[in-house]
Amino acid sequence: MSYCLNPSCHSPQNPQNSKFCISCGSPLLLKERYRPLKPIGQGGFGRTFLALDEHKPSQPSCVIKQFYPQAQGTSTVQKAVELFNQEAVRLDELGKHPQIPELLAYFNQDDRQYLIQEFIAGQNLAQELSQRGIWQENQIWQLLQDLLPVLQFCHDRQVIHRDIKPENIIYRSNQQPVLVDFGASKFVTETAINRTGTSIGSPEYVAPEQMRGQAIFASDIYSLGATCLRLLTGRSPFELYDVNHDTWIWQQFLQQPVSASLSQILDKMLVTIPARRYHSAEKVIQDINSQTPRIAKPNISTTPPKQSLTILPTVNSTPSQIDLELEEMKTIFLSSNQSPNHQSKSSSPTPSTSPTSNKIDEELEQMRKKYLGD
Repeated sequence: MSYCLNPSCHSPQNPQNSKFCISCGSPLLLKERYRPLKPIGQGGFGRTFLALDEHKPSQPSCVIKQFYPQAQGTSTVQKAVELFNQEAVRLDELGKHPQIPELLAYFNQDDRQYLIQEFIAGQNLAQELSQRGIWQENQIWQLLQDLLPVLQFCHDRQVIHRDIKPENIIYRSNQQPVLVDFGASKFVTETAINRTGTSIGSPEYVAPEQMRGQAIFASDIYSLGATCLRLLTGRSPFELYDVNHDTWIWQQFLQQPVSASLSQILDKMLVTIPARRYHSAEKVIQDINSQTPRIAKPNISTTPPKQSLTILPTVNSTPSQIDLELEEMKTIFLSSNQSPNHQSKSSSPTPSTSPTSNKIDEELEQMRKKYLGD
């Protein structure tokens, strides 16, 4: 099927190989190569379509974004034009990254603007949450480890996404998350850092300073943290914040508790005062990496060891090594229990013949048998 892009067309569906719309006569191919198949999204400033690139032998799927503002007012339309152009510029500046859609083309046709970008096959996190339910802690760790480097990549190129939320994170079939929709993104300049601008983003996930039109790199970190709360609880971040006491209460809505490590990281990502929040994705990554050994150990094996003896330095010791270690422990123990007076009287004690020595021999032999399974 081919789909007519003329917003005024009353019957936009057409046969697959048609070149012109049978209803309104509009050409169906953009730039004589991109064939729209069906609409996949619509917002206040444009429409999005799944399409095919018929110039390539494999005819790969792609996405057509058509600028079509429905809002009225000169200033509103002007802002919409700015945002649409901005997305093309940002995608072009970010170049090719496996977790950011690639910009394929940007042009005007029939007095309308179009943006062609890579199609990301998969479900967004809002759809995943709706179909599969709330996430487990290990899934949140993985999401942070997968997405924070993408944020760092953007921030290193002075780009703030400004609209991170479950709907704008799509998992590919290989389970790699992709950050989409850079229409609200902002390029940071020295003059723009401290300048108040327009508040953009989804209110549930927007940092307080961004609501005032002063988005910074830490604003994206806040939004990613709020996204994690949504996935962990299934609730809107609005429900997870106590405005009367100015504090997050998200842990009260967990079906099962999460580790202190994850709680600390999420809480710091969500601090309302920017100066106390993580200032960079790199810093969050460092804190996550510092927690990795503690996180990974419980998942290495679900089978408990035969015997846990914390006084032994290794679980891979051979019988001869264990004998040596036990004998050394015996000598140290006996030496530490010799009184100074006794030591002065006998410079060469014979611990092996004392009653205490015999008792220790028995206890160490029992430990040896337990450890080796004799």
